[in-house]
Amino acid sequence: MKLDLLEIFSAFIVLFAVIDILGSVPIILDLKKKSGEINALKATSVSFIILIAFLFIGEALLEMFGVDISSFAIAGSFVLLFLALEMILGVELFKHDAPGGTSIVPIAFPLIAGAGSFTTLLSLRAEYQTINIIIGLFLNIVFVYFVLRSTHIIERVIGPGGVYVLKKFFGIILLAIAIKLFMTNFALLITEFLPKLKA
Repeated sequence: MKLDLLEIFSAFIVLFAVIDILGSVPIILDLKKKSGEINALKATSVSFIILIAFLFIGEALLEMFGVDISSFAIAGSFVLLFLALEMILGVELFKHDAPGGTSIVPIAFPLIAGAGSFTTLLSLRAEYQTINIIIGLFLNIVFVYFVLRSTHIIERVIGPGGVYVLKKFFGIILLAIAIKLFMTNFALLITEFLPKLKA
């Protein structure tokens, strides 16, 4: 294994775009309003552990349970769908009573460590040295930590009206992402299973 600054930078940029923590700020503010303070350290630590574990054993673990990446991504799309509906309709579909509130679910998973992050890590592993991916991922998690710690500042700057507008807008964006994630992976499953049905 050798350190490569270009690989680290590339892995960081790709993961930054996929995790998209800045785009998730309205979702986080909404969850914070419903369940109280979010533990930034817990959320980022758990998501980092999940992502590192998936980098090394994810594919084998899913295979052990007879689950493929596409099916896993579809399951993640439903979680995102319910989050989006909460934001758009102003209803509560998630019961926010888990230990640690929403820090683990749905922030650590699937907002930070989600289906997109998992599939991206597997793709990066095929091209880059593992150490460079880990560093790129760690830098992303540090950035996510500071964003989670700064949500109260963001909320104060944009005000209640701004939070409301952003919540509805990003709810629609999240809904579109959930649908795209579902349709893409559903199409992959159909493509995979059709030859088996014909046989």
